[in-house]
Amino acid sequence: MQYLQNLHTHSTFCDGKNTLEEMVKEALARGFHSIGFSKHSYMPFSSYFKWTPEEAAKNDIAYRCEAARLKEVYRDQIAIFCAEEVEMFSKVDKKNYDYLIGSVHYLKIGEEYVGFDRDVPTVEGIVKNYFDGDGMGFARMYFEHLAELPSHNDFDIVGHFDIHAKLNESIHMFDEGSKEYLSLAFEALDALKGKIPFAEINTGSIARGYRSVPYPILPILKEMKRQGFGILFTSDCHDKNYFDCYFPEAEQLALAAGFKEYYVLKQEGFVPMPLD
Repeated sequence: MQYLQNLHTHSTFCDGKNTLEEMVKEALARGFHSIGFSKHSYMPFSSYFKWTPEEAAKNDIAYRCEAARLKEVYRDQIAIFCAEEVEMFSKVDKKNYDYLIGSVHYLKIGEEYVGFDRDVPTVEGIVKNYFDGDGMGFARMYFEHLAELPSHNDFDIVGHFDIHAKLNESIHMFDEGSKEYLSLAFEALDALKGKIPFAEINTGSIARGYRSVPYPILPILKEMKRQGFGILFTSDCHDKNYFDCYFPEAEQLALAAGFKEYYVLKQEGFVPMPLD
């Protein structure tokens, strides 16, 4: 890659292991030209967030202030951007950030928010208790939620398009190559087309030992190419040691899908760069 950038990184301001500055230093050590911070948005319905709304607001201000400080300190060494990874049901004002990643980690079932980005026993329980053991039904509801992303905010990037399949190599809930599954995925893409311009090739599940391939799988990437989405490379980094995990393999996947270019964010906006 001519220009190395990772726009999906998490720090101690949410569920990451490292501080923002530790992440910047790691990016520099690995020869990156740019880094984008992407703190998780506050989700009051999530058991992972123990804060009050007031505490969450203070954390967000501290996050943006630290990002601004680092941007100035390292301005001659690396470009730094500040963003949010926004859970679909969160309320986030885009004007406070350089870009927004739109993601779905929860399904709204009735009045309940069901978090599915969990361990194997939890996900197996969700499929059993909410979908009567029908893994394809779980996938269908996920893609239906994903299709609604544009109605919730002005997102720049679709986060980990098929994250609901994170554990599928382990417990095989559905056939990712089946006509039914891909039809659901393509319908979601059609709903996002022209509304969210970019999608990431996300290697985070590989870094954490859940998958052997990035999100999204090759057939979905090919459809993204056909529908005109731009792609970029991220590691969904929660640990600096995996900052550029499987980037070369992700690049080869993009080429196999027919992409000739990837996108990076610069001061003037998202710009295309040729793939090697």
